[in-house]
Amino acid sequence: MSTIDEAPAAELSWQRFWQLIDLIGGESAVAVCATLDEGCERLGEVLAAGPVEEILGYGERLVEALYRLDREEYGTQRAVDPDLPGVPVPLSDDGFLYARAAVVAAGRAAYDRVLADPELFAAHSFRSGEALLYVHEEAFEAATGEEWEHVTRYDYESCSNREGWPNL
Repeated sequence: MSTIDEAPAAELSWQRFWQLIDLIGGESAVAVCATLDEGCERLGEVLAAGPVEEILGYGERLVEALYRLDREEYGTQRAVDPDLPGVPVPLSDDGFLYARAAVVAAGRAAYDRVLADPELFAAHSFRSGEALLYVHEEAFEAATGEEWEHVTRYDYESCSNREGWPNL
């Protein structure tokens, strides 16, 4: 596996992926659903206007970023509702996926911090980055008129990273 800043020539670089993610607006945008939705719409428009290869590469990188967060030390944490402090609840599979997407949507700095310190994931646990999951599919359809049927190298569904869930 290459380092986070390297990519074979046919793939989207991590640097370009994070530049695209920056169009969402960072951590403050992820904190408000409407702002996240607007950021995802902006990102989708940029992707749809570019080459199809970039949409495919973006989709691959997104799934890989989500896969890297699909680990037991994140998924077994409890969600923390900011409106009900002190009342943690278990994350559902979908809730865990959406929280991982919120971490990615928050940008590279937030993502790197969470990767380095899994306890920081809890701050994202009650956020939903669900809108991010469909940006590349919608951009692909807008650009080509066809449905996204590309099979990515990684699976982003919760608990699909077998190395990250050794106790399953």
